Amino acid sequence: MNNSQSSGSLSQLAWRKFKKDKIAIISSVMILLATITCILGYVITPDSTPNANEQILELTTKKPGFTVTILKIRKNSASESQNFITTMLFGKKSDYTPLPIVNWQFEDDRLIVETYTGSEPNNGEVIEYKLVDIAYAINLGDNYQFNGSSVSYMDIDGNPQTIALAELQKHVETNISDRTFILGTDRFGRDMLSRLIAGTRVSLSVGFVAVLISLFIGITLGALAGFFRGWVDDVVMWFVTVVWSIPLLLLAIAITLAMGKGFWQVFVAVGLAMWVDIARIVRGQIISLREKEYVEACRALGFSDMRTIIRHILPNIMGPVIVVSAANFAAAILIEAGLSFLGVGAQPPTPSWGSMIKDHYGYIIMDEAYLAILPGAAIVTMVLAFTLVGNGIRDALDVKAT
Repeated sequence: MNNSQSSGSLSQLAWRKFKKDKIAIISSVMILLATITCILGYVITPDSTPNANEQILELTTKKPGFTVTILKIRKNSASESQNFITTMLFGKKSDYTPLPIVNWQFEDDRLIVETYTGSEPNNGEVIEYKLVDIAYAINLGDNYQFNGSSVSYMDIDGNPQTIALAELQKHVETNISDRTFILGTDRFGRDMLSRLIAGTRVSLSVGFVAVLISLFIGITLGALAGFFRGWVDDVVMWFVTVVWSIPLLLLAIAITLAMGKGFWQVFVAVGLAMWVDIARIVRGQIISLREKEYVEACRALGFSDMRTIIRHILPNIMGPVIVVSAANFAAAILIEAGLSFLGVGAQPPTPSWGSMIKDHYGYIIMDEAYLAILPGAAIVTMVLAFTLVGNGIRDALDVKAT
């Protein structure tokens, strides 16, 4: 190796090695794109309602690429103002009720539509709507009047309004548009693409929070056991052995049932079930470093044990911890999916890849196998990406291979 390649800090050398691993770089890009998708959330989903839960029962289990004409009918309720950040994080309730249709025509102040049934011929129900009832939130009552060229009505706030018929028809036309479901719809008529995007947030959030919890517990207990040894080490290792003897998924299920089913409970349950690996690695690393010269120098200078551990020992053992954390991130995604599949994870209507598989695994033997395959492919992709990134970090930090 030439001087230019061997120069620089250890982190710089590790980064150079990591950049040469094309598979790890591609996996990192995939994780970055998934993270951006997770952050943007409902801003980029076709269905921006909370939990992407807009159900159009006439459109159940439609194939990917399905297109239908949708009439948006204004709900007779006041619109809620909401800022961009709130919409991005939590979604926004729709002001309209979607109705799939196949034919429509104006008749004076009314719109005549034939609803979509999916049959050939369609033979849908013919429904007549007042144009203002489609376009605005109104209070019809006895205040509605049509005089041939304009319409008078009372809005939801009780204020009288008058609008020209031609302008009203143009407004209603904007409420009629074709909608394409890129990945089709599920058994409740919800957009699969929106549910998958929203499910990305659940999986990555659970992984991130679970890894943070496991790092906090594992590093704390492992550092105490490895540095102080004696009875502290005995107690910690006894506890590690007990937890280690319980299968990870069963432990997560037990913790979830003890705390109750729910979205936030999954975070804590997965995190509390994954700290053992971190504790064992941190303990072993600190045992190998606690007698080094720089640790003895810290003692000679009168530094406290906590300062010695936090500022001088832990930074030197972060390499193996980062590698294990990447593997734990992948494991957390799998565990969350498993818990949701078993019904003890994130509860409906929260979109979770595991619950999406549970809802549709019966369709695998039918013509709609994609309903279970799509979330399954998302899980495999994310788990594989984190595993490959972890392998890339491990190889980059391998000093012997440098």
